Amino acid sequence: MHLKNDLLIRAATGQPVSRIPVWLMRQAGRILPQYRAVRERLSGFVELVRTPELAAEVTIQPVDILEVDAAIIFSDILVIPEAMGLPYEMVEKKGPYFPSTIKTMEQVNELRIADASSDLHYVLDAIKMVKSAINGRVPLIGFAGAPWTVFAYMIEGSGSKTFSKARRMLYQYPELSHKLLDKITQSTINYVKAQVEAGADLIQIFDSWAGILPKAHYETYSLPYIAKICQAVEDVPTTVFAKGAYFSFSEIAHLPCDTIGLDWQSDITEARSITGGNKTLQGNLDPCVLYASFEDITRHTKEMVEQFGSQRYIANLGHGVYPDTKPDAVKCFIDAVKNYH
Repeated sequence: MHLKNDLLIRAATGQPVSRIPVWLMRQAGRILPQYRAVRERLSGFVELVRTPELAAEVTIQPVDILEVDAAIIFSDILVIPEAMGLPYEMVEKKGPYFPSTIKTMEQVNELRIADASSDLHYVLDAIKMVKSAINGRVPLIGFAGAPWTVFAYMIEGSGSKTFSKARRMLYQYPELSHKLLDKITQSTINYVKAQVEAGADLIQIFDSWAGILPKAHYETYSLPYIAKICQAVEDVPTTVFAKGAYFSFSEIAHLPCDTIGLDWQSDITEARSITGGNKTLQGNLDPCVLYASFEDITRHTKEMVEQFGSQRYIANLGHGVYPDTKPDAVKCFIDAVKNYH
């Protein structure tokens, strides 16, 4: 399908753009009253993820309301462990919770490698519905969690400040760790390839817990698995967002991906210098800037864009938009990017 607005894809692949593309992580979600209205009709988050018609509806909302340059499929990184045989729940105001966690090699052996068409058909159905409904207005981003981040939840059982159980596993049981990471990686490759087949125009890999590992562990237990996923995605560009992993930025810069997402603590000039113009950069406004006055949001956005430059750049926040952010403030940020000359 021909894209009417292909700015995101052009920027990701290093082609010249007439203006900077902009979208936000977590744009389909709690900041929009229209999203909350859909959520209230259901038992909770997981049901919304598993209902393709409604997942498609909330995916399209920010395109209509905020006029972003891309949609991102409404889903969750934890659909992968569930598809492998380890179900999760989403506890209101607390986040994800796994009733059962991985502790032994026997449990790892019992996990299956996810088959996207049967285990994750609801995400693929939602992608097809979005593609049909947006009719080429903007690209659709598909995504998955990086294997280390998914592993961290499967071992820990919930979010954590330290993920000490997951990190302990790397020290005590390296063989088990690699085997589980490999299974997650194979499942994720099946999944992202199926997303592309269903119509995703770009794939983003979220390594949300990259920053809690020591450098040596990050380069052993995360980067090689992300590289395998990027290599497996052939027909569309890929983005890697490794939050907090500044210690390995030069290694991340060598991943076979097109775009690197920066969090709000990353140094833009340093990132440009390390990637040497060979990668597109995405980011990285501090999400808390959106609590400021419109005048300040516009000023901070302009300062950020000036540091990145207008080519090989996708404007975004340095993390997902926070749930109590006002939609008008988000719109102010988007407009500030679009009006930049």
